[in-house]
Amino acid sequence: MESDLVRFGIPLIALALSALFVVAVFVAERAAGTMAGLRLQRTALAALGVLLWLAIVAALALSGLLRRFDLRPPPMALWFGMTLLLPLVVALSPLGKRLAAGLPLVALVGFQAFRLPLELLMHRAAMDGLMPRVMSYSGYNFDIVTGTTALVLGIALARGNVPRAAVLAWNFMGLVLLAVIGGIAFAATPIFLAFGPDNANVWVMSFPYSWMSIMVAGALFGHVLVLRKLYGTHESATSSNPKKSLTSVSV
Repeated sequence: MESDLVRFGIPLIALALSALFVVAVFVAERAAGTMAGLRLQRTALAALGVLLWLAIVAALALSGLLRRFDLRPPPMALWFGMTLLLPLVVALSPLGKRLAAGLPLVALVGFQAFRLPLELLMHRAAMDGLMPRVMSYSGYNFDIVTGTTALVLGIALARGNVPRAAVLAWNFMGLVLLAVIGGIAFAATPIFLAFGPDNANVWVMSFPYSWMSIMVAGALFGHVLVLRKLYGTHESATSSNPKKSLTSVSV
């Protein structure tokens, strides 16, 4: 039986990430020198977009459409694809460029620390019998490493010089671990049942756990912004202090 910790903890993280995105848009637009009116307009559009996405994902789960595997293609597969495509489109857009330029690297790296409490909640969900064990760190999901190291690397970035190669290596590791759990989650769905019927991934097709897609999208979005920060901008400040210079990251 699901615990209250899981029932309320997972949607709370999804809502927190959604709010952080809206705040990040406002901060980045201000850093870019966007006029106040346009800055508020773009921030409001970001908030509207996030609310719309949360509502659509909730509606898909509550309507039972995500469980319609008799349809071709299954709606769940399309939903999974959009969970990956949408953050890529936004991260590679002009908005993504402004976010990468306007947010300090320490914030972009430290953001990924949300994966630590998320993985602890997922492990509890597996213990509750709600989620397949293969999707937790007691199975094949080691994404908790990304969340833990994001804290360590974020502290190091805030305190002094960190080689760019180290940040790139961490970012690559995070992407790989995200791809692994994403692949496991998809393979465990009723489409494939790669780990057997006892490890069927159906919990994310019900509300509020369908909001797990927010976490997947957020993690992917964050990794792309780190790459844009390191390669797409010449901003090298790695702390919340905008006066920091190139010495914050050694290259």
